[in-house]
Amino acid sequence: MSDGILTDSNGNQLADDDSVTVIKDLKVKGTSETIKRGTLVKNIRPTDTPGEVECNTKQVKGLVLKTEFLKTA
Repeated sequence: MSDGILTDSNGNQLADDDSVTVIKDLKVKGTSETIKRGTLVKNIRPTDTPGEVECNTKQVKGLVLKTEFLKTA
């Protein structure tokens, strides 16, 4: 990521409300939940932290994911 442009693991640009797919099983800190590889995450929102997006999944609401584990759906 450079110049404030949000990109996924493949270098594709991400925008507010995009849908992305998780490319790796991710354990969610503070819960016993795991977001499985291939999970579709809709309506992402950029955060103030570069390389991170906020989103909701069926299992966890208000989740923050690093863009290095996402690809454009």
